[in-house]
Amino acid sequence: MKRNDMKNTAFLLICATLGAFGQTWPGPVPEVKGPFGLTPGKFTEYKVVLEPDKDLPEWWAGGPSVVRDAKGVFWMAARMRTADAEYGLRGYEVRILRSEDGVRFTVVNRIRREDVPIPGFERPALLIDPKTGLFKLYACGPWQKGPWTIVKFDDVKDPREFKASTAKPVIAPRKKVLPRDTVVEGYKDPVILYAEGAFHAYLIGQHRGLERVYHFKSADGETWEPVGSPYESIMKLDGWHDFFVRPASVLPLPVGYLFVYEGSNVKWYDPVYNVATGLAFTFDLHHIVDLTPESPLLVSTTPSPLFSTWRYSQWLNVDGEYWVYAEVARPNMSHEIRLFRLK
Repeated sequence: MKRNDMKNTAFLLICATLGAFGQTWPGPVPEVKGPFGLTPGKFTEYKVVLEPDKDLPEWWAGGPSVVRDAKGVFWMAARMRTADAEYGLRGYEVRILRSEDGVRFTVVNRIRREDVPIPGFERPALLIDPKTGLFKLYACGPWQKGPWTIVKFDDVKDPREFKASTAKPVIAPRKKVLPRDTVVEGYKDPVILYAEGAFHAYLIGQHRGLERVYHFKSADGETWEPVGSPYESIMKLDGWHDFFVRPASVLPLPVGYLFVYEGSNVKWYDPVYNVATGLAFTFDLHHIVDLTPESPLLVSTTPSPLFSTWRYSQWLNVDGEYWVYAEVARPNMSHEIRLFRLK
């Protein structure tokens, strides 16, 4: 039996054993508490829009980034993840999909890691440039055997035209000025939008091994500069998200912006991957007010015995409804992308 097959079998045995006794992993797991306890009930109805290529533990479809063009067509970029690779380097493909209704998606393009080349992908970012009407696509991974870096592909009129060979780095870690500087070691999982006359990127920054939220700004989507200090996260490791805190989505409101974030707790089992979602608010796209400081708002309603992950969500206003695409844990430790519609 191959090593990865043995790992998958072990996962299934753990799940089966715990499930047979009606137990979850000993110790706290992600849970919605307090005044937010009724919220998961609003997210029990959904459509599955993308499944992993194998219905096995650790095979994931996720990291959705979704836009709707002027003709009403939905486009999604997603990260496909295998179980058969080293942790942190399991994203083997950025998949581009098209849909007329936002529910039934068809694969129209694939950017494979070996074609860039890059060791692995995580969440991409897809958007439409309001000035040119062209599609922009960003991804992330260890660039040329170096640190995690945000890369960008050449702009295109149609997402079917994105080419792996055009990838280039656009946001990379800064070098130390002094030997004992504590700089951000890598950037990943970009959340990018155009607002207030500029492009804004919210990134996971890995600082001394911890994941926090960093804000960059650009006039053209090519050249980026940090907003404020490049050393300072715009959200704290605090409350329920004291292990990691990360950006998920930014939703324009009539006044200000809903800032959707995700995080994990030091007490949870494997908080690197047991990730839940909370909400915050910002007037100026930089100063963030946490609306859910004591408890996450959303966790998987179909958890496995070990994981309740609900993460990498994209929130859109679609004809007066809020459509939420998210990567969600399934009972067998695989992940899929679901669409939740909130009227």
